[in-house]
Amino acid sequence: MSHTEAVVCLNLLLFLHVVHTQLRNNGQQQWPVPYRRFDRRPAVDSYCEALYPFCPTGDRDGRIPYMRDSDVVSVYRLQTPVWEFKYGDLLGKFHIMHDAIGFSSSDTGANYTMEWYELFQLGNCTFPHLRPEAPAPFWCNQGAACFFEGIDDLHWSQNGTLEKIGEITGNQFNDMAQWVQDDNETGIYYETWTVRSDPSPNATVWFESYDCSQFVHRTYRKLTELGAKLSSRTQTNYTKIYLYSGEPTYLGNDSAIFGQPALKNLAVDIRKFYHTFRPHQSFIDFAISLLEAYKKVVLDKSFYLYYNFEYWHLPMKPPYLQITYEEVPLP
Repeated sequence: MSHTEAVVCLNLLLFLHVVHTQLRNNGQQQWPVPYRRFDRRPAVDSYCEALYPFCPTGDRDGRIPYMRDSDVVSVYRLQTPVWEFKYGDLLGKFHIMHDAIGFSSSDTGANYTMEWYELFQLGNCTFPHLRPEAPAPFWCNQGAACFFEGIDDLHWSQNGTLEKIGEITGNQFNDMAQWVQDDNETGIYYETWTVRSDPSPNATVWFESYDCSQFVHRTYRKLTELGAKLSSRTQTNYTKIYLYSGEPTYLGNDSAIFGQPALKNLAVDIRKFYHTFRPHQSFIDFAISLLEAYKKVVLDKSFYLYYNFEYWHLPMKPPYLQITYEEVPLP
Protein backbone atom coordinates (compact mmCIF):
# COMPACT_ATOMS: atom_id res chain seq x y z
CA MET A 1 0.00 0.00 0.00
CA SER A 2 1.39 3.40 -0.99
CA HIS A 3 1.65 6.37 1.36
CA THR A 4 -1.23 8.09 -0.44
CA GLU A 5 -3.45 5.00 -0.15
CA ALA A 6 -2.61 4.69 3.52
CA VAL A 7 -3.60 8.31 4.15
CA VAL A 8 -6.88 7.81 2.26
CA CYS A 9 -7.68 4.68 4.31
CA LEU A 10 -6.90 6.49 7.56
CA ASN A 11 -9.10 9.43 6.61
CA LEU A 12 -11.91 7.06 5.65
CA LEU A 13 -11.70 5.32 9.03
CA LEU A 14 -11.78 8.68 10.81
CA PHE A 15 -14.76 9.76 8.72
CA LEU A 16 -16.68 6.57 9.51
CA HIS A 17 -15.94 7.00 13.21
CA VAL A 18 -17.25 10.58 13.12
CA VAL A 19 -20.42 9.51 11.28
CA HIS A 20 -20.94 6.66 13.74
CA THR A 21 -20.61 9.07 16.67
CA GLN A 22 -22.95 11.62 15.06
CA LEU A 23 -25.60 8.96 14.47
CA ARG A 24 -25.50 8.13 18.17
CA ASN A 25 -25.68 11.80 19.14
CA ASN A 26 -28.58 12.48 16.74
CA GLY A 27 -30.77 9.98 18.54
CA GLN A 28 -30.55 7.30 15.86
CA GLN A 29 -28.88 4.73 18.07
CA GLN A 30 -30.44 1.28 17.79
CA TRP A 31 -31.81 -0.17 21.04
CA PRO A 32 -31.00 -2.69 22.24
CA VAL A 33 -27.44 -2.34 20.99
CA PRO A 34 -26.82 -5.35 18.70
CA TYR A 35 -24.37 -7.89 20.09
CA ARG A 36 -21.19 -7.77 18.02
CA ARG A 37 -20.19 -10.88 16.07
CA PHE A 38 -16.63 -11.72 15.02
CA ASP A 39 -15.09 -13.57 12.06
CA ARG A 40 -13.37 -16.03 14.35
CA ARG A 41 -12.53 -16.60 17.98
CA PRO A 42 -9.21 -15.03 19.09
CA ALA A 43 -6.57 -16.82 21.11
CA VAL A 44 -6.88 -16.58 24.89
CA ASP A 45 -4.46 -14.24 26.63
CA SER A 46 -2.19 -16.12 29.04
CA TYR A 47 -2.90 -13.51 31.73
CA CYS A 48 -6.44 -14.90 32.09
CA GLU A 49 -6.60 -17.84 34.49
CA ALA A 50 -9.59 -19.99 35.41
CA LEU A 51 -10.19 -21.17 38.96
CA TYR A 52 -11.85 -24.20 37.41
CA PRO A 53 -10.73 -25.37 33.93
CA PHE A 54 -13.16 -24.71 31.11
CA CYS A 55 -14.87 -27.78 29.62
CA PRO A 56 -12.38 -30.28 31.08
CA THR A 57 -14.01 -33.40 29.56
CA GLY A 58 -15.13 -31.87 26.25
CA ASP A 59 -13.38 -32.05 22.88
CA ARG A 60 -10.44 -29.62 22.77
CA ASP A 61 -11.50 -28.31 19.34
CA GLY A 62 -15.20 -28.15 20.16
CA ARG A 63 -16.18 -30.98 17.84
CA ILE A 64 -19.59 -32.62 18.27
CA PRO A 65 -20.23 -36.29 17.42
CA TYR A 66 -22.01 -37.11 14.16
CA MET A 67 -25.38 -38.89 14.45
CA ARG A 68 -26.85 -41.23 11.85
CA ASP A 69 -29.78 -39.74 9.95
CA SER A 70 -32.08 -42.50 11.19
CA ASP A 71 -31.21 -41.90 14.84
CA VAL A 72 -33.84 -40.54 17.23
CA VAL A 73 -32.25 -38.10 19.66
CA SER A 74 -34.04 -37.07 22.85
CA VAL A 75 -33.67 -33.43 23.95
CA TYR A 76 -33.55 -32.50 27.65
CA ARG A 77 -33.94 -29.20 29.43
CA LEU A 78 -31.26 -28.92 32.12
CA GLN A 79 -31.10 -26.36 34.93
CA THR A 80 -29.29 -26.24 38.25
CA PRO A 81 -28.13 -23.59 40.77
CA VAL A 82 -24.91 -21.83 39.78
CA TRP A 83 -21.91 -23.54 41.42
CA GLU A 84 -24.20 -26.32 42.69
CA PHE A 85 -21.20 -28.66 42.81
CA LYS A 86 -19.69 -26.46 45.54
CA TYR A 87 -22.59 -24.73 47.32
CA GLY A 88 -25.52 -27.07 46.70
CA ASP A 89 -28.84 -25.22 46.53
CA LEU A 90 -27.57 -21.99 48.16
CA LEU A 91 -27.67 -19.83 45.01
CA GLY A 92 -30.83 -21.63 43.91
CA LYS A 93 -32.64 -20.01 46.84
CA PHE A 94 -31.95 -16.67 45.09
CA HIS A 95 -32.94 -18.12 41.70
CA ILE A 96 -29.42 -17.79 40.33
CA MET A 97 -29.49 -20.71 37.91
CA HIS A 98 -27.32 -22.22 35.19
CA ASP A 99 -28.90 -23.65 32.05
CA ALA A 100 -27.86 -26.33 29.57
CA ILE A 101 -29.28 -28.86 27.10
CA GLY A 102 -29.01 -32.65 27.19
CA PHE A 103 -29.17 -35.15 24.33
CA SER A 104 -29.58 -38.93 24.25
CA SER A 105 -29.04 -41.12 21.19
CA SER A 106 -31.44 -44.07 20.78
CA ASP A 107 -28.99 -45.77 18.40
CA THR A 108 -25.99 -45.81 20.73
CA GLY A 109 -27.54 -45.10 24.13
CA ALA A 110 -24.95 -42.34 24.62
CA ASN A 111 -25.92 -39.19 26.54
CA TYR A 112 -24.44 -35.73 26.02
CA THR A 113 -24.50 -32.34 27.75
CA MET A 114 -24.16 -29.02 25.93
CA GLU A 115 -23.73 -25.70 27.73
CA TRP A 116 -22.31 -22.23 27.13
CA TYR A 117 -20.46 -20.43 29.91
CA GLU A 118 -17.50 -18.28 30.92
CA LEU A 119 -13.96 -19.41 30.21
CA PHE A 120 -12.69 -17.69 33.37
CA GLN A 121 -15.69 -17.65 35.73
CA LEU A 122 -18.47 -15.10 36.10
CA GLY A 123 -16.54 -12.46 38.06
CA ASN A 124 -13.93 -12.05 35.32
CA CYS A 125 -16.65 -11.67 32.70
CA THR A 126 -18.50 -9.05 34.73
CA PHE A 127 -15.59 -6.87 35.87
CA PRO A 128 -12.06 -6.37 34.56
CA HIS A 129 -8.56 -6.58 36.02
CA LEU A 130 -6.61 -3.37 36.53
CA ARG A 131 -3.01 -4.00 35.55
CA PRO A 132 -0.42 -1.40 36.67
CA GLU A 133 1.43 -1.58 33.35
CA ALA A 134 -1.70 -1.10 31.21
CA PRO A 135 -3.74 2.13 31.10
CA ALA A 136 -6.97 0.39 30.04
CA PRO A 137 -8.83 -2.19 32.16
CA PHE A 138 -8.02 -5.74 31.06
CA TRP A 139 -10.93 -8.10 30.39
CA CYS A 140 -11.03 -11.89 30.58
CA ASN A 141 -14.59 -12.06 29.29
CA GLN A 142 -14.69 -14.83 26.71
CA GLY A 143 -17.47 -17.38 26.84
CA ALA A 144 -17.89 -20.52 24.76
CA ALA A 145 -19.92 -23.66 24.15
CA CYS A 146 -18.91 -26.92 25.81
CA PHE A 147 -20.14 -30.29 24.54
CA PHE A 148 -19.22 -33.46 26.41
CA GLU A 149 -20.39 -37.03 26.82
CA GLY A 150 -22.66 -37.92 29.73
CA ILE A 151 -25.47 -36.28 31.70
CA ASP A 152 -24.92 -36.03 35.46
CA ASP A 153 -28.48 -36.86 36.49
CA LEU A 154 -27.96 -36.05 40.18
CA HIS A 155 -26.29 -32.70 39.44
CA TRP A 156 -29.22 -31.48 37.34
CA SER A 157 -32.20 -33.11 39.02
CA GLN A 158 -31.41 -32.82 42.74
CA ASN A 159 -31.85 -29.03 43.00
CA GLY A 160 -32.92 -28.14 39.48
CA THR A 161 -34.47 -29.57 36.34
CA LEU A 162 -33.86 -32.57 34.10
CA GLU A 163 -36.83 -32.88 31.76
CA LYS A 164 -37.28 -34.40 28.32
CA ILE A 165 -38.82 -31.74 26.07
CA GLY A 166 -38.72 -33.36 22.65
CA GLU A 167 -37.11 -35.61 20.07
CA ILE A 168 -35.17 -34.81 16.91
CA THR A 169 -33.72 -36.86 14.08
CA GLY A 170 -30.01 -37.51 13.69
CA ASN A 171 -30.01 -35.22 10.66
CA GLN A 172 -31.58 -32.37 12.67
CA PHE A 173 -28.99 -32.93 15.38
CA ASN A 174 -26.13 -32.70 12.86
CA ASP A 175 -27.54 -29.48 11.40
CA MET A 176 -27.82 -28.06 14.92
CA ALA A 177 -24.23 -29.13 15.68
CA GLN A 178 -22.93 -27.19 12.67
CA TRP A 179 -24.92 -24.14 13.75
CA VAL A 180 -23.50 -24.40 17.30
CA GLN A 181 -19.94 -24.44 15.97
CA ASP A 182 -20.60 -21.41 13.76
CA ASP A 183 -22.35 -19.57 16.60
CA ASN A 184 -19.49 -20.39 18.93
CA GLU A 185 -16.85 -19.02 16.58
CA THR A 186 -18.60 -15.68 16.08
CA GLY A 187 -20.16 -15.00 19.52
CA ILE A 188 -17.09 -14.89 21.71
CA TYR A 189 -17.72 -12.84 24.83
CA TYR A 190 -19.97 -13.23 27.86
CA GLU A 191 -22.24 -10.41 29.00
CA THR A 192 -23.80 -10.61 32.46
CA TRP A 193 -26.13 -7.63 32.45
CA THR A 194 -29.44 -6.91 30.80
CA VAL A 195 -29.95 -3.14 30.95
CA ARG A 196 -33.47 -1.68 30.84
CA SER A 197 -35.11 1.69 31.37
CA ASP A 198 -37.40 0.36 34.13
CA PRO A 199 -39.04 -2.88 35.37
CA SER A 200 -42.31 -2.41 33.45
CA PRO A 201 -43.27 -4.79 30.60
CA ASN A 202 -43.01 -1.96 28.05
CA ALA A 203 -39.57 -0.78 29.18
CA THR A 204 -36.85 0.02 26.67
CA VAL A 205 -34.09 -2.58 26.61
CA TRP A 206 -30.73 -0.85 26.17
CA PHE A 207 -28.49 -3.95 26.23
CA GLU A 208 -29.20 -7.69 26.19
CA SER A 209 -27.20 -10.21 28.18
CA TYR A 210 -25.24 -12.95 26.41
CA ASP A 211 -25.00 -15.87 28.79
CA CYS A 212 -25.87 -19.53 29.33
CA SER A 213 -29.63 -19.05 29.15
CA GLN A 214 -29.41 -16.96 25.97
CA PHE A 215 -27.46 -19.76 24.34
CA VAL A 216 -30.15 -22.24 25.38
CA HIS A 217 -32.87 -19.98 23.93
CA ARG A 218 -30.97 -19.58 20.64
CA THR A 219 -30.52 -23.36 20.41
CA TYR A 220 -34.20 -24.04 21.09
CA ARG A 221 -35.14 -21.56 18.35
CA LYS A 222 -32.72 -23.21 15.93
CA LEU A 223 -34.10 -26.67 16.71
CA THR A 224 -37.61 -25.33 16.07
CA GLU A 225 -36.46 -23.87 12.73
CA LEU A 226 -35.14 -27.34 11.87
CA GLY A 227 -38.57 -28.85 12.55
CA ALA A 228 -38.36 -29.94 16.19
CA LYS A 229 -41.44 -29.85 18.43
CA LEU A 230 -40.49 -28.87 21.98
CA SER A 231 -42.81 -28.83 24.99
CA SER A 232 -42.51 -28.77 28.78
CA ARG A 233 -44.86 -29.94 31.53
CA THR A 234 -43.66 -27.14 33.80
CA GLN A 235 -43.15 -23.39 33.50
CA THR A 236 -39.78 -22.64 31.87
CA ASN A 237 -38.18 -19.90 33.99
CA TYR A 238 -34.71 -18.43 33.65
CA THR A 239 -32.45 -16.11 35.64
CA LYS A 240 -32.07 -12.50 34.48
CA ILE A 241 -29.80 -9.91 36.13
CA TYR A 242 -31.06 -6.42 35.36
CA LEU A 243 -29.52 -2.98 35.64
CA TYR A 244 -31.92 -0.02 35.35
CA SER A 245 -30.84 3.27 33.83
CA GLY A 246 -31.82 6.23 31.73
CA GLU A 247 -30.59 6.38 28.13
CA PRO A 248 -26.92 5.29 28.01
CA THR A 249 -24.17 7.51 26.67
CA TYR A 250 -21.59 6.08 24.30
CA LEU A 251 -18.01 6.79 25.43
CA GLY A 252 -15.69 4.89 23.06
CA ASN A 253 -13.29 1.97 22.98
CA ASP A 254 -9.94 1.50 24.74
CA SER A 255 -7.86 3.51 22.26
CA ALA A 256 -10.40 6.34 22.08
CA ILE A 257 -10.55 6.77 25.87
CA PHE A 258 -7.27 5.59 27.34
CA GLY A 259 -5.05 6.83 24.52
CA GLN A 260 -6.29 10.42 24.49
CA PRO A 261 -4.87 13.04 26.88
CA ALA A 262 -8.07 15.08 26.52
CA LEU A 263 -10.06 12.21 28.05
CA LYS A 264 -7.69 11.56 30.95
CA ASN A 265 -10.33 12.41 33.57
CA LEU A 266 -12.79 9.95 32.02
CA ALA A 267 -10.13 7.25 31.88
CA VAL A 268 -9.27 7.79 35.55
CA ASP A 269 -12.94 7.72 36.54
CA ILE A 270 -13.52 4.40 34.72
CA ARG A 271 -10.52 2.83 36.43
CA LYS A 272 -11.68 4.13 39.82
CA PHE A 273 -15.13 2.67 39.20
CA TYR A 274 -13.81 -0.80 38.38
CA HIS A 275 -11.29 -0.70 41.23
CA THR A 276 -14.27 -1.07 43.55
CA PHE A 277 -15.07 -4.44 41.96
CA ARG A 278 -11.51 -5.79 41.77
CA PRO A 279 -10.97 -9.51 42.50
CA HIS A 280 -9.10 -11.10 45.41
CA GLN A 281 -10.03 -8.57 48.11
CA SER A 282 -9.65 -9.12 51.84
CA PHE A 283 -12.79 -9.15 53.96
CA ILE A 284 -12.18 -5.59 55.16
CA ASP A 285 -11.46 -4.33 51.62
CA PHE A 286 -14.57 -6.08 50.35
CA ALA A 287 -16.74 -4.40 53.01
CA ILE A 288 -15.29 -1.01 52.06
CA SER A 289 -15.84 -1.77 48.37
CA LEU A 290 -19.50 -2.56 49.01
CA LEU A 291 -19.96 0.89 50.51
CA GLU A 292 -18.11 2.46 47.58
CA ALA A 293 -20.25 0.53 45.10
CA TYR A 294 -23.41 1.71 46.87
CA LYS A 295 -22.21 5.31 46.68
CA LYS A 296 -21.35 5.13 42.98
CA VAL A 297 -24.36 3.19 41.76
CA VAL A 298 -27.14 4.39 44.09
CA LEU A 299 -26.08 7.78 45.41
CA ASP A 300 -24.10 8.99 42.38
CA LYS A 301 -26.36 7.03 40.01
CA SER A 302 -23.46 6.04 37.81
CA PHE A 303 -22.32 2.79 36.17
CA TYR A 304 -19.79 2.07 33.43
CA LEU A 305 -20.78 -0.79 31.13
CA TYR A 306 -18.38 -2.58 28.78
CA TYR A 307 -20.27 -3.93 25.77
CA ASN A 308 -18.95 -4.91 22.33
CA PHE A 309 -15.50 -3.90 23.59
CA GLU A 310 -16.73 -0.34 24.05
CA TYR A 311 -17.61 1.69 27.12
CA TRP A 312 -20.98 3.22 27.91
CA HIS A 313 -22.12 5.34 30.81
CA LEU A 314 -25.39 4.35 32.48
CA PRO A 315 -27.30 7.02 34.44
CA MET A 316 -28.69 4.64 37.03
CA LYS A 317 -32.23 4.85 38.40
CA PRO A 318 -34.33 2.89 40.92
CA PRO A 319 -34.49 -0.01 41.53
CA TYR A 320 -30.90 0.02 40.16
CA LEU A 321 -30.32 -3.76 40.15
CA GLN A 322 -32.65 -6.75 40.23
CA ILE A 323 -32.33 -10.53 39.89
CA THR A 324 -35.47 -12.12 38.49
CA TYR A 325 -36.55 -15.66 37.65
CA GLU A 326 -38.99 -15.15 34.83
CA GLU A 327 -40.75 -17.32 32.29
CA VAL A 328 -39.44 -17.63 28.76
CA PRO A 329 -41.75 -20.08 26.94
CA LEU A 330 -40.31 -22.70 24.61
CA PRO A 331 -40.58 -21.63 20.96
